[in-house]
Amino acid sequence: MEEIQTITTEELKSKIESGEELFLVDVREDDEIATGKIKEATHIRMGDIPASLDQLDKEKEYIFICRSGRRSENVCYYLQEQGYKVRNMVGGMLEWEGDVE
Repeated sequence: MEEIQTITTEELKSKIESGEELFLVDVREDDEIATGKIKEATHIRMGDIPASLDQLDKEKEYIFICRSGRRSENVCYYLQEQGYKVRNMVGGMLEWEGDVE
């Protein structure tokens, strides 16, 4: 299995602050999102990813986010096998120090 590309919370924060166009997807459950998510992130629950593939563009790279980086890594493996460009935010929201909404 091909290794998953990663991004640290610090790297992501500086990319957002520099105004880079990013495609972030938070795969946590609704009750977790209620505690705050990165404003730029789209929320698609992990279990809904297979049914949501038509929302994703194979030409774009997506950064996946969860609480600790474990579930998002699983989502990345799944999507990478389907031919999507993915990156996992290591450490998840537990390590995120940027703004949340």
